Amino acid sequence: MGSAELRVPSGKRVSGSLRVPPSKSVTQRYLALALFSRQPVILEHPLVAEDTRRFLAAMRALGWQTLEEADRVELVPGTLPPRAEIDCGHNGTMLRFLMPALATLSGEWRLDGSERLRQRPVGPLAEAMRPLGARVEWLGREGFAPLGVSGASLEGGHTHLDASLSSQFLSALLLAGTGARKPVSIDVLAITSAPYVELTLAAMTELGVEVERLEDRGFRVTPTELRGGRMRVEGDFSAAAYPAAAALVTGGEVELRGLEPGSRQGDRGFLKVLGRMGARIEWRDKSVVVAARRQLSAVDLDLSPMPDQVPTLAALAPFAQGTTRIRNVPHLRLKESDRLAAMATELRRLGAEVVETEDGLVIPGLWAETTPPDEEVIVDSHGDHRLAMSLALTGLRRPGVSVANPEVVAKSYPSFWSDLEGLLGS
Repeated sequence: MGSAELRVPSGKRVSGSLRVPPSKSVTQRYLALALFSRQPVILEHPLVAEDTRRFLAAMRALGWQTLEEADRVELVPGTLPPRAEIDCGHNGTMLRFLMPALATLSGEWRLDGSERLRQRPVGPLAEAMRPLGARVEWLGREGFAPLGVSGASLEGGHTHLDASLSSQFLSALLLAGTGARKPVSIDVLAITSAPYVELTLAAMTELGVEVERLEDRGFRVTPTELRGGRMRVEGDFSAAAYPAAAALVTGGEVELRGLEPGSRQGDRGFLKVLGRMGARIEWRDKSVVVAARRQLSAVDLDLSPMPDQVPTLAALAPFAQGTTRIRNVPHLRLKESDRLAAMATELRRLGAEVVETEDGLVIPGLWAETTPPDEEVIVDSHGDHRLAMSLALTGLRRPGVSVANPEVVAKSYPSFWSDLEGLLGS
């Protein structure tokens, strides 16, 4: 870690058992809910990574004490300052969750982040906040960070929301509804990545928040005085996808521990995708075994419910018999990188064939029956944790691959490289 590039071991088979990291999505939802509880909270088995450390730093800026111990964080509310400037770094979820959340807390707040975060739109969320009374001021380009939020301005009422760019807009409003003065009703005009909203609703229900589903994709949230106490974070299906895919692409087998079979995480569905491609999937209580049972087969999929797994699937596609088609994920162009363009560019540099469409990728299984090239190539992670991990999967079968800036995995999966090394027996 910290080096300019990291060489991916090629030609080895993944084998072994691994406890997956805690869920980043669940950790951040619990942290957002803790803000509204204003009571001591113990977060058990949270993800400790770059994104969640940013969120904890924001809570400290808002007067909370964060006491980190082995496998838990104790959150203790303190005196809310009159104003604060919060740096979200690359954490788009945090920016979107905090926009309406801070509108429920008395004070004046400023939100900013990295240059890439400043390119990720939040205008539709601000437009949906305004009918609820919230006041948002653009401090730079309209519709993007940096921005200012006037606290205690989110009254409640009725609004319309276009969540076609990100389901996080809807999750943010649902979470903030717990701290509004009056009930919040939301008409959802369009949405992508809908399973993440179910994850938000599950976390809210766990803490006693009443959310009513309305007709035509609408929701109504009743303000609730949240209890404190303990919240335990489940394992991360998004992170689990990488060692699972590594087992399939190398003809190996891996046991992934710490996963909930009934989880609401959308990326749980990627196990079924791997099953269609040639993996055997076997659940054993809170562990799942993923084993290669035949040569990889191509798939044709709408991946809008699990967009984070587009790079993962793209990394496997050159080795799958047939042509893999990934559809309906145009919003991937607004992530930590333009993931469609970036993944297409790097796979082509490795010698794969990739057609980039407006909303996806088309990748023939060029190396399903032939040996991939082996010249040395340093792929660019584009500052994106999911690209770095996905390109490593390609490098397990395509020799000569090194990943530039491998430390970007710290955003969501800090132990990725050591975990992969362990499964390869290195």
